[in-house]
Amino acid sequence: MKTAASLLTFCFAFCLGVCPVISQERAPATPLITHDPYFSVWSTTDRLTDSDTSHWTGSPQPISGIVRIDGSPFRFLGHHPDAVPAMEQTGRSITPTHTRYQFRQNGVALELSFFTPAITSDLDLLSRPVTYLAWSIQATDAARHQVSVLLDVDPVIAVNDRSQKVLSFRNQTSLLNVLSVGSRDQEILNRSGDNLRIDWGYFHLGVPKDEDATLAITPHPAETFAALGKLPVSDSIGMPESALQESPHLATILDFGSVGTQPVTRHLLLSYTEDYAIQYLQRNLRPYWQRNNKTVEEMLDSAEGQYAALEPRGKTLDAELTADLTKVGGEHYAALAILAYRQTLAAHKLVADANGDPMLFAKENFSNGCIATVDVLYPSAPFFLFFQPKLLEAQLLPVLEYASLARWRFPFSPHDLGQYPLANGQVYGGGELTEEDQMPVEESGNMLILVDAVARAEGNAKLAERYWPQLTKWAQYLKEKGLDPENQLTTDDFAGHVAHNANLSIKAIDALAAYADLAHLLRHDAEANEYSATAKTMAGKWVAMAVEGDHYKLAFNSPGTWSQKYNLIWDQLLGYDLFPKAVRETEMTYYMGKINRYGLPLDIRADYTKLDWSLWTATLASDPAQFNAIIDPIYRWINETPTRVPLTDWYDTKTGKQIGFQARSVVGGVFIKALSDKQLTAKWRAQAAQQ
Repeated sequence: MKTAASLLTFCFAFCLGVCPVISQERAPATPLITHDPYFSVWSTTDRLTDSDTSHWTGSPQPISGIVRIDGSPFRFLGHHPDAVPAMEQTGRSITPTHTRYQFRQNGVALELSFFTPAITSDLDLLSRPVTYLAWSIQATDAARHQVSVLLDVDPVIAVNDRSQKVLSFRNQTSLLNVLSVGSRDQEILNRSGDNLRIDWGYFHLGVPKDEDATLAITPHPAETFAALGKLPVSDSIGMPESALQESPHLATILDFGSVGTQPVTRHLLLSYTEDYAIQYLQRNLRPYWQRNNKTVEEMLDSAEGQYAALEPRGKTLDAELTADLTKVGGEHYAALAILAYRQTLAAHKLVADANGDPMLFAKENFSNGCIATVDVLYPSAPFFLFFQPKLLEAQLLPVLEYASLARWRFPFSPHDLGQYPLANGQVYGGGELTEEDQMPVEESGNMLILVDAVARAEGNAKLAERYWPQLTKWAQYLKEKGLDPENQLTTDDFAGHVAHNANLSIKAIDALAAYADLAHLLRHDAEANEYSATAKTMAGKWVAMAVEGDHYKLAFNSPGTWSQKYNLIWDQLLGYDLFPKAVRETEMTYYMGKINRYGLPLDIRADYTKLDWSLWTATLASDPAQFNAIIDPIYRWINETPTRVPLTDWYDTKTGKQIGFQARSVVGGVFIKALSDKQLTAKWRAQAAQQ
């Protein structure tokens, strides 16, 4: 077994010069196409040819690739058809915007690259649902080789399951030849749920017109290409009544011709478009890229026309961010953050409100499918505060707007806005919502802290001013209920109700300081002074109530207990300075004796942990050795976990097995270490502000 330290190496690449690139030996799952909760395709095996690609839920969405080298076929993507031998995979790397695989076979080297330009400083680009698939092929010997490549897309990628009927068709744009497929029925925003794929809209395979390519809509293209090296001349488009099992695939052959030692490159576009993406308060909202009535054809042409400039732009971001993450947290931290980068964004959908303002909705993947869950926005917030605070504001705005309606009758923040993709009102807690079924202190504290964090990042409190009555109501609730919370749920609701929760109390206290800070920014001096004093007084009481010898308790009335006090991080990052430094230092020292093979447990009650909270806790450390003591086992876990799914945030620290959840946005919380570096944060925010 290799040690964790030896799993990470540096290689030097990229056209912009000599730059470090993290090379991780294994990932629980590898991101290939990552845009939103519906358009998200992954590989769950070490070799790309050991399994078919799948949606993040695990539902098969096969994309197959075969290369013919001097007439001999080899698979490089997907497990089908298994009668065709697999190429030898020689490498794989994940960077923030790219996933690359390297193969060798019969005197030829092939590099396959998935490029999703997930660049947070450019909202138009970020919302564009296009991933580029590119090949670079060259000879590794003195000979020349005849090479052609097939890409075969199963139409199940366009619907929820194989029981549905589809229609496929050809189209052209100015720059592309396009094959498309979608459900026959096109029932827009027809249902909500968790383990679901989209069944309205269309998947598109776009091939540049200047590529030497053949396109076809045909059954069994992989088998035909492997045997004959070609596809049918005419399409075999299924009738509307035909079941998906009988429907033809979308396929293209790219002819690389006679390949020598000079690399030959080709690329194509993979996209999924829908006219309406989210329903918010009964209004159907379009994807952000469509806010100016841009057509699918125009969007695809823009994507193709910008590819030559976007590819080096993505490489530059990859190299720069990798170097910065390594500098701030070390190689193991950088590998984890890079793996979380695209997953964080792909658990959201960016849409435009009626006035064109961006609204960003998170889906609570494999939890209960809720949309805009406040205690999901909270852990993912460091990612957006670091790169693009405007995107955090775009998440908070829908919640604040809903909470300002007369229908929201409670004196505390809502938990959610519905179940994805329908954001028409809270569903958590069942039919008749009661306070007991909700998370009053949790969500109110989350909202106040995040609104203040946005105000600090943007240099103004306009969002707070717009919704000041709601924020004031929540602050009043926390002033009364926050110091010693009643028997309430927290974001860690899987652990059940906990009365007198010390970590939840920290959140309430910091939230009161956040409200005081916002009041100060808005020149409400009386409220600022009152709530600032209240927060300081509560913090002093907290220390006396929570202390137990060499650590602080899980609950005030529970001796012999402990828990991660991850909520302390905002006292440090936002400069409230309510709690003595000794509290953090005492807790960090105590945690050092509780770490298991794969991480620090969440608290005394079980061996499981939360990935996001572990990073928040680690960031409390002033000693780098303590930070690394928590990070290194997590790095070992992502390389050794037996559960092959997109990053879970809830796993067992002894076995490494997933307990629940996967592909969630909360992994954006690992960027809190980067956020804690003020100079680095200012640098990346400045890049966003320039757009």
